[in-house]
Amino acid sequence: MSPREVLETAFYDRDPRQVAVDLLGCVLVHETAEGLASGVIVETEAYRPEDPACHAYKGPTMRNRNIFGRPGIAYVYLSYGIHKLLNVVCEGEGVGSAVLIRALRPLEGLEAMRERRKRKMDLCNGPGRLTQALNIELAQDGTELTEAPLYIRRGDAPEGEVLSTTRIGISRGTELPWRYLVEGERDISVQPKTIAERGLERSGLVP
Repeated sequence: MSPREVLETAFYDRDPRQVAVDLLGCVLVHETAEGLASGVIVETEAYRPEDPACHAYKGPTMRNRNIFGRPGIAYVYLSYGIHKLLNVVCEGEGVGSAVLIRALRPLEGLEAMRERRKRKMDLCNGPGRLTQALNIELAQDGTELTEAPLYIRRGDAPEGEVLSTTRIGISRGTELPWRYLVEGERDISVQPKTIAERGLERSGLVP
């Protein structure tokens, strides 16, 4: 891994809605004892502190303290007591915003992913599935995503059109079109019912 390939802290020190778009096509990597596992990011969701669905909405607690941390760290939490979800913290320290990594197109370490998921298909098409496939644990909450073993490296711009749509799996803020995905990708968690915007483009911070 070349240090130039890894997204740096400054990349995340921005509005999570733009970070969420820029992350599409980048590669989430986890170096584990079983070897390297990775996938191309094809779906994301943005969360901001004024958003009632964001964990930062009611202020800091012991559970959510890392969403208020510095940009570029991981915020990993347990959803419904079962699924571990990986978020990338954005904006400045103390703000409370993040991007949820919702789905990946599996790239490296497929055999290990299949063993962890106990299946051959649908390895990373959901936020809880991808953390299981890549062996991402709660212990990695608060760790840097700008260095090994868990990091995101640059990737090619998506070939499919980038869409925004409403988020899923939440009960508040459901009207906000802050879910972003690559049209035509089979590993999307849930296909959009409505499309808010088409043709979204990277900001240029990802060569």
